[in-house]
Order: sequence, then C-alpha cells, then structure tokens
Amino acid sequence: MFKTACRRSFILSLLLLLMQSLSLAAQQATAPTRTLIRAGHIIDVHTGNEAADQTIIVTGDSISAIAPTASTLKQSGDAEIDMRNMTVLPGLIDVHTHLTMDTNFDPYHELSTSVAKSALIGARNAKVTLEAGFTTVRNVGADGYADVDLRDAINEGLIEGPHMQVSGPALGITGGHCDDNLLPFEFHQTSDGVADGVEAVQHKVRENIKYGADVIKVCATGGVLSKGDDPQASQYTLEELKAIVADAHRLGRKVAAHAHGAQGILWATEAGIDSIEHGSYMNDEDIAAMKQHGNYFVPTAYLIDWMQQYGNLPPFYKQKMKDVSAVEKANAKKAIAAGVKVALGTDAAVYPHGLNAHELDVYVNQFGMTPLAALQTATLNAADLMSWTNHVGSIEAGKWADVIAVNGDPLKDIRILEHVQFVMKSGIVYKNESGALAK
Repeated sequence: MFKTACRRSFILSLLLLLMQSLSLAAQQATAPTRTLIRAGHIIDVHTGNEAADQTIIVTGDSISAIAPTASTLKQSGDAEIDMRNMTVLPGLIDVHTHLTMDTNFDPYHELSTSVAKSALIGARNAKVTLEAGFTTVRNVGADGYADVDLRDAINEGLIEGPHMQVSGPALGITGGHCDDNLLPFEFHQTSDGVADGVEAVQHKVRENIKYGADVIKVCATGGVLSKGDDPQASQYTLEELKAIVADAHRLGRKVAAHAHGAQGILWATEAGIDSIEHGSYMNDEDIAAMKQHGNYFVPTAYLIDWMQQYGNLPPFYKQKMKDVSAVEKANAKKAIAAGVKVALGTDAAVYPHGLNAHELDVYVNQFGMTPLAALQTATLNAADLMSWTNHVGSIEAGKWADVIAVNGDPLKDIRILEHVQFVMKSGIVYKNESGALAK
C-alpha cells in the first residue's frame, strides 16, 4: 500500500513538472520579441524637442517604451536597428487620398476602369504611399467600395500599405461633382454615391456604413475634375447636409466635405461636418464659422503647383483648374493665419502617389507655417481628425509602432521628409535604405 502511494505521488510530481515545463515553453514561444530602434534623435511632435541617443522599444506591433540608449541593454532574442546617425519621427498621415485612382484625366480611362482594376491600382499605390513614409491615410472616395477591400486586404496582410480609414463612394447630387457626367442620357449612368433629398441621403449614409465605410465623404459643392458643374456652386442644401451629419455622427462616423465654394463651405460648417477639403473660395464668414465650430481645414495645396508644371487636362477641366488655382492658396493662407485647425491632405491621384510630403513644403515655404506646425498637421492634427490619437500621430508608449527615419533634421528643412529612408508600420519594417540592418 505504502509503495503504491509513493509510486502515485512520484508520477503526479513528474506530471506536474512536465506541465510546468510545457507551460513555460509555450509562454516563451508566444512571448512577443522586442525590436530596439537606436535613434540619433527622436522628434517629439508635441514640443519640437529632439531628444538624443534614445531607444524606441517595440514589442509586437506597438511601442512599449522610449528610454536612453545607454540604459537600454540588448536582451537575448532582441532585434536591434542602429539609426544613431538619423532623425526618427512618427509615421506621417494623409487625410485626403484616392489610392484606387491614378493620375490619368482621359475621360475614356475613367469610363473603362472597372472596380476590380481600381482595387489593383490601389494595391500598387498603397505600397508607394507607405514607402513614402505615410503609414496612415484616409481614403475619401472610391467606386464600388474598392477602398474597403483594399483596407481589408492590407489589414489581413495580403498586400503592403498604410493603415486606412475609407469612405467608399462619395455622396453627391444628381449631375454634381460626385456623379458620372461623361456619358449622354441614353446610358442612364449614375455614380454609386448619388442621393437627392433628406431621406435619400440618410439611406446612403447607412448603406455606406453597411458596406464598410469608416468615414462619410460628401460633395458639398461642385468640383474641378468633373464635367458640367461649377466649383463655386453649393450642391447639397443645408438640410441635406445636416441629415448626413446627424446619421453619420450617431453611427460613429465623421464626415469630410469636398467644398470649394463659399456657400457650400459655410453650410457644411454649420451642419457640423468635421473637415472642409480644398476650401478654394472660402471667405471671411467661412473662416469665422470654421473657427467657431472647430472644423478642420484640409488644404490639398501642392496639387496646384504640380498641375501648373505637369498638368495636361481635357478642355472642360482646364479652365476650372486655372480659376481655382488663382485663389486657393491666398484663401488657405488667410485661414491658417486666422488660426483655423489644419490637417494634412493631398488629394493624391490628382498628382502621382508617393509625393505626399511635398504638401508640407507648401505649408512652410508658401503659407508661412513653422516646420513643427507643418509636421503637426501630418501627425497630431491628422490623428485627432481621424479619432486615432490613441494609435498614431506621435512616438509614445502604447501607440502603434509606426516609425520613419530621415537623414538630417526636418525641423530645419521640411523638404527632408520628401526622402524617407526608413519605414516601420506596426512593428514591421517595409523600407530600409538607411543601411541599418536588424540584428
């Protein structure tokens, strides 16, 4: 009896030891590895401070800590990236992109591009944008919810690209900027986002959310790259805009308004729309209202410079582009001087994807922003507009490990950000021209 009891006790002890060993092995196998980014300087986008000789500790897809390099020793299993000769800063954010579209203004190209092809175009442009240092974007307008599929494919690891918030089809009136106005009557062609009247726009907001939209895009005025409409003319009524905002906000989505004309800007602002995109003809009343309501302004300014140098538009777009270009920058400069909040947006697709950081050059060297203020439009401000402050916009513990690096100091020359050498998104390195290899 005694021997049997001893044998059972011995077997139980062995089983317990085995279980503990297996548990420890499992914990070690699943424990996230650390990556130590040894930075020469890290830009604090809140203050402009550039702390030297710091290490960003990345665990899994997030930043777990920032500490002095001298006191952060490499542990067994750590990967180490030596960027002691570089300036490190958070991944940049562009809140106005069209990744599923290309810089091709031939009407036949627009008519002949299928939704499937636009998604493939988006896959290419997403990679280009990420490698340009833009680790987060807001995509505002895509046919057939191609941007929803693009976002999901990136999130599933099928393709490389930035974090995305997407709108699906932009809401617009019949015959307006966001309708398809190229074909004659007998084709009865209408864009996916067209809705007229309060009930119709409420339905369209709900439909977009049903099919995966993170944000609602609405065309409050006419536009430039569309046929038969006037950029200065308001499109949706104030009542329709209020209905759009009410449903979107109640369902947890922000609203972005394409708005060139002064009346449309004012109505969009009064309706509670979260961001005014373009703002070409904004006047003093618009600026005062935007300050009062706290709307963000998204200037999309560099496209004017690019168009003047490289643009080749069909005749029915060309004059509108010329007219808008004559006033947009002066009004943007006035709004910025008045203290309207600004988030960086580019309208990439109107000019080639990957040139997004050229927008910062305009803010500094044409609009008079300090380099830090310009950088904040592409980090803190853009993150706030997207309600992603807890995830992106600065290098802080707990946020996604979205990190870029450059040679030189962008707070002395903002153009340095047009040539990013290193890109990490969610702890994964997607570009490394720095010569610093993980080891």
